[in-house]
Amino acid sequence: MRLSAVAAAVCLSLSVAAAVSAPQSAAAPAASAPAAVPAASGTQAASPPSDAAAKHAKRTACLKDAKAKKLLGADKTSFLKTCIAAP
Repeated sequence: MRLSAVAAAVCLSLSVAAAVSAPQSAAAPAASAPAAVPAASGTQAASPPSDAAAKHAKRTACLKDAKAKKLLGADKTSFLKTCIAAP
């Protein structure tokens, strides 16, 4: 029984040591990665905005309209569904 307690303590200390050393090694590549990102984002700036961004903008506008109309509950939900689905 004591052997299992010692083995558990050793495993725990090894896992803590591995967890402490892992973020340090992962932090180095992450620091170098942002340097490459601006070059890639410069080429993407010429592409049209994504569909997700357009949906988000439309949903935000619909939410503002619902708030201005002071809609609540089921009325707000149905208004949002029809507003977002409208072209």
